[in-house]
Amino acid sequence: MGSSSSERLDILKVVAHPVRLRILDELLKGVKCVSDFEDFLGMRQPNVSQHLAALRNRGLIDFYMDGRLRCYFLVDPIIPDLLNVLKKEYDGPIPPPACCPITKKGKYPGDRKR
Repeated sequence: MGSSSSERLDILKVVAHPVRLRILDELLKGVKCVSDFEDFLGMRQPNVSQHLAALRNRGLIDFYMDGRLRCYFLVDPIIPDLLNVLKKEYDGPIPPPACCPITKKGKYPGDRKR
């Protein structure tokens, strides 16, 4: 069950929102209901529901009913990996090349303004 690169790009587009990242991070801890997200995010239910719908429409999360409560959980197995990569701490940038691998000449000039 592989994902195409366009499907993975769609996943990145959907999760590239601070609120959605926080929702997914909370769901890593287990099942949550809409009211949990309202409290955690400090947002009203309609706004929370919009974000949950975007994640659900992409197939990243789903829910079940417990009485009148909608209880959300993670579905797509890429989400824990993606969140772990985003949280990872790195020691520094990738070292620059010593020279051009083809001509064996040239040298990285050092710091540049970006």
